[in-house]
Amino acid sequence: MDDKKLPLTDHLAELRTRLIRTGLAWAVGTALAWTWKEQIFALLLAPAVQALGPDGGKLQAIAPTEIFFTYLECALLAGFLLALPVILWQIWAFVAPGLYPSERNTILPFVMVTTVLFLGGAAFGHTAVFPLMFQFFTTFDSDFVQSAWSMGEVFSLTTHMFLAFGVAFELPVVVFFLALAGIVDAPKLLRGTPYAVLIIFIVAAILTPTPDWVSQLLLGIPMVLLYLLGVGVAFLFTGARKPAEGPKPESSSLTPSG
Repeated sequence: MDDKKLPLTDHLAELRTRLIRTGLAWAVGTALAWTWKEQIFALLLAPAVQALGPDGGKLQAIAPTEIFFTYLECALLAGFLLALPVILWQIWAFVAPGLYPSERNTILPFVMVTTVLFLGGAAFGHTAVFPLMFQFFTTFDSDFVQSAWSMGEVFSLTTHMFLAFGVAFELPVVVFFLALAGIVDAPKLLRGTPYAVLIIFIVAAILTPTPDWVSQLLLGIPMVLLYLLGVGVAFLFTGARKPAEGPKPESSSLTPSG
């Protein structure tokens, strides 16, 4: 790696290149997802459809363009998930020059762990929380009111929750990087667990745009466990880290070239 200082224009050019690669990866993923848009949409919104009746129900399209644009948004979401490893690789490759050489070698584990955590959180929400959430909404049906949900509104809510669970499950990575940056250490994180639990449940209430406590609880409890996992990882990392590896480079050309 060349550790010579680079001018601002070179950093901006590098950022533009990374953004272009990210956009291209997302576009390719979206094009692939569009081919199976109906199947992806049916899978994603299965909890809502099942909640409308024992044999499933049908969502409504109340605007002429609603079906097309909802399918387009669905393809964009699926394309983002398909391109997620590439997106994370580009982000890590851009920030890697500011790290120690040993830390730059963590790019592949970082991409893999971050992708698995995001997809795991989204899958957990889809399988464990969404059915309970939509069932909760149908309990307000009565003799004079029956649920007939718009596909666009249901997709918007599902996407919000899907991304919320995916992002929330990245908590161990956030804790790890706080320790990596020297902002906090593992003992301090462990002592602050009661405050972290309070903050986590506040965040869970914000991320889940539903009034039921079940979905908030089902998001908050895994986040607490993931926080403790992050504390454990931070302890292992800071305990094994060498006391001095030399000053971090101010800027440099990027090691990864992908």
